[in-house]
Amino acid sequence: MQDHHSPLFETYARAPLAFERGEGVWIETTDGRRFLDFSGGIAVNLLGHAHPRLVEALKSQAEKLWHTSNLFEIPGQRRLAERLVAATFADRAFFTNSGAEALECAIKTARRYHYVNGAPERFRILTFEGAFHGRTLATIAAGGQAKYLEGFGPKVEGFDQLPFGDHDALREAAARPDVAAILIEPIQGEGGIRSVPPQCLVGLRELCDEHGILLIYDEVQTGVGRTGRFYAYEHSGAAPDIMASAKGIGGGFPMGVCLATAEAARGMTPGTHGTTYGGNPLAMAVGNAVLDVVLEDGFLEEVRRKALFFKQSLASLIDRYPDVIEAIRGEGLLIGLKMKVPNTDMIAALRTEGMLAAPAGDNVVRLLPPLTITEEEIRAGMERIENAAASLSPVTRRASA
Repeated sequence: MQDHHSPLFETYARAPLAFERGEGVWIETTDGRRFLDFSGGIAVNLLGHAHPRLVEALKSQAEKLWHTSNLFEIPGQRRLAERLVAATFADRAFFTNSGAEALECAIKTARRYHYVNGAPERFRILTFEGAFHGRTLATIAAGGQAKYLEGFGPKVEGFDQLPFGDHDALREAAARPDVAAILIEPIQGEGGIRSVPPQCLVGLRELCDEHGILLIYDEVQTGVGRTGRFYAYEHSGAAPDIMASAKGIGGGFPMGVCLATAEAARGMTPGTHGTTYGGNPLAMAVGNAVLDVVLEDGFLEEVRRKALFFKQSLASLIDRYPDVIEAIRGEGLLIGLKMKVPNTDMIAALRTEGMLAAPAGDNVVRLLPPLTITEEEIRAGMERIENAAASLSPVTRRASA
């Protein structure tokens, strides 16, 4: 029900919970109720709530300098860019405030690349059904989903959706002379934690090389350790030319980055793109602190170990509640429960059990715990998931009636 006295735009159907504080995987409401947070602010709170290294980085920067703008050198940007470049395929970084902005930069970078190469007609970008790339006019056109496009005027020109997994349609489209790039999420997040098989990403890379088009990954949700590798593309070894990253990279502070090879970014010369807040000193301090933790020796290995433990525990649930949960999807700590009951029912049941989860398309419940979660906390989570599944299972309900 909408609150018609609210001064806010009525664009969100919010759950009736207001939170005041959190620590690690726990979050507490203003009235003192505690929840296990497996929604993670929608894959944002990479290291949980109030991580001491992040808090310290933000506090100490806040006492010095908040904002200067990109008219001047920002030392934290250079440092963070150097570290991201060293740890990925990329040579260049452009910092933004959000995932949609990182994608806007990626799209502009790809179009501009062909323009400076003397092929301005190559501006079209191939995307895939079920994708979600953001809420700006360009990124809703890229995602191509009717429900996000409706009522916002003509769709921004230059984006063609292909069926997910249709290789023939892809090969045919990639051969067209006006195509600039292919844009894909290695694992569709909003689309229902649908993974693109590694061999398909390798095939995409080869197809792009064959036709002289750029490969863009949207790793807004999958990046920065979420799948157990620093970036999800490492699972396939098929590196992109351009990549958008956000969400987890700021650990809760609004921040994104567009990464690219020097070749792909060659059209992005002075004056071609900009941002007022992007790469501000506060964001850079937090971003560097996130990398301090995630790139520490053994950290990602530990994420992979805990993810395996979690997924094995979840797999046994399917055996016990086949009428509630159909399949476990995802990689690392980006996990989707494909439901046989409405995903909203499961999310409500989890909330009753004291746990937060996020919905996704294709009737999926997303579980996005912090990468710092302990095995003990995974067990506490499993207990709640088990209770929620039991409460929704006709079999269990009959037994307890």
